[in-house]
Amino acid sequence: MVDAQTRARMLAEALPYIREFADKVMVVKLGGHAMLDPELERCFAEDVVLLKAVGINPVVVHGGGPQIEGLLAKLGVECRFVQGMRVTDAQTLDVVEMVLGGTVNGRIVTRINTAGGIAIGLSGRDGNLIQARPYRLPVASEERTPELIDLGHVGEVEDVNADLLLHLCARRMVPVIAPLGVDAAGQAYNINADLVAGAVASRLRAEKLILLTDVAGVMDQDGKLLGRLTSQSARVMTESGVIRGGMIPKVKCALDAMAAGVNKAHIIDGRIPHALLLEIFTDAGVGTEIVGE
Repeated sequence: MVDAQTRARMLAEALPYIREFADKVMVVKLGGHAMLDPELERCFAEDVVLLKAVGINPVVVHGGGPQIEGLLAKLGVECRFVQGMRVTDAQTLDVVEMVLGGTVNGRIVTRINTAGGIAIGLSGRDGNLIQARPYRLPVASEERTPELIDLGHVGEVEDVNADLLLHLCARRMVPVIAPLGVDAAGQAYNINADLVAGAVASRLRAEKLILLTDVAGVMDQDGKLLGRLTSQSARVMTESGVIRGGMIPKVKCALDAMAAGVNKAHIIDGRIPHALLLEIFTDAGVGTEIVGE
């Protein structure tokens, strides 16, 4: 009886959020442990199906770095990185497309469908979904103008076919996007999944951009989790070095998306089962919510 009452209270707590977010789009970037742990995968799939069942339109963008590195190692292909970014030659791109557009994407789609949803896997090639251009990494040099490093087939998002995604959402489907882009000549590019998620959220004017990570969220200078953060505070904390390391690009991605029209961004702990539902439908949440001024 106690468990039943607890569940009833949780449902009652979720009701205002269900009303508020009905028919809204939420873009979720899936990565880290949530992609490597079968139990977390199952929980994530159930969360996505429940969001769709209550009238919310989730759009999933996934990463796959560990899986790519694992296959490259098996094939004996050496990885080279510049400032943490993978140099992607033609051989590496073949592996990236195989892993992201095939193995990883198919696994997530199957998980969601098994949980009762209707997921459809997409890469940037499909319907020109992610239109891309080559990314040149700026590196400081002695000259006034930074040197631009060619990373091979690494791209950045130029545009997103929002109509295709909205068409799928309206037909009760859950788009699952592999972060691959394509240019006008048909050349594919490997793109950072956070950047793709941010661009998709911006183009769809999503209610929320949610980034699942392997940390609790954004921490203050004393290492305490910040449950709520304004965009201005996030900028100040980044400039002062409180936000540092791998959290910097995630916060920047969130701020860029909000500047382009996304209502709120969330950086949450994907190591917690059902983290997505806990962040969206409870007052406490399980990560950091970034809001406007």
